[in-house]
Amino acid sequence: MAKIFVETPRLILREIISEDLDRIFLLDSNPDVMRYIGVEPVKTIEQSVETINKIRKQYQENGIALWAVIEKESNLLIGWSGLKLLTEPINGFENVYELGYRFLPEFWGKGYATESGKAVLEYGFHQMNLDTIYACVDIENSGSDKILKDKLGFKSKGNFVDQLDNATCNWYELEKEKFNKD
Repeated sequence: MAKIFVETPRLILREIISEDLDRIFLLDSNPDVMRYIGVEPVKTIEQSVETINKIRKQYQENGIALWAVIEKESNLLIGWSGLKLLTEPINGFENVYELGYRFLPEFWGKGYATESGKAVLEYGFHQMNLDTIYACVDIENSGSDKILKDKLGFKSKGNFVDQLDNATCNWYELEKEKFNKD
């Protein structure tokens, strides 16, 4: 049984488990989903097995990682959202928590990134007692950029070039005292 971390009115956020393999593959093999991620879409189911194993290892080592986002109405995994401990430097930051999310295209524009993002931030600030959470987004990903700034309240801290794909990314931070879950 997968551990449930958070529930919202429309979503369940729970640990990613091996039974999620087909939906994780569907997500990570979709070129539209992966467009701004900095890595190519996965081509084999074995790559998704490796992804799930890495996420599960992060749960064990860091106590937190990405969570499966389950739509209550359909009971389907529609994406993931969560906090990742950055153990490798990104934009000069290391050992900080980064908010991330990814959803299947048919679930874009329905407020799920905002709803799950607020729940993850609430968890990070109030259950983990974090003072600051970071996020980054490819500057060409205007939809995600708007969610971070306008819906979740992140503040820009400049931009940087991602070494993974040479893309320019916006770097954001949100401090606990500035977080408003409403």
